[in-house]
Amino acid sequence: MQIFTPLEVAEKAGNKYLGVLVAAKFARFVNEFPRDRSVDHEKKLTTLSLEELTEGGLTYRLLKRRSQDL
Repeated sequence: MQIFTPLEVAEKAGNKYLGVLVAAKFARFVNEFPRDRSVDHEKKLTTLSLEELTEGGLTYRLLKRRSQDL
C-alpha cells in the first residue's frame, strides 16, 4: 500500500485540503468510465488519483464562486 503524506499532496496542490478535493473529484470522474472487472489487483481509484496528483499528472483550475444576487 502506498502512503501519501500531506506534504507531498501540498507540494503539488498548494495545500493538503485542496489536494484531497482535487484527487477526490478526479476519482469520481474516473469512476464513470467502464473498467475491466477481470483484473483482481487493480489499485483503488483514490490511490490512482493521488498518484496522478503527486506525480504532476493532474492539472486543475479554481473557479470563483458566483455572487448571490438578492
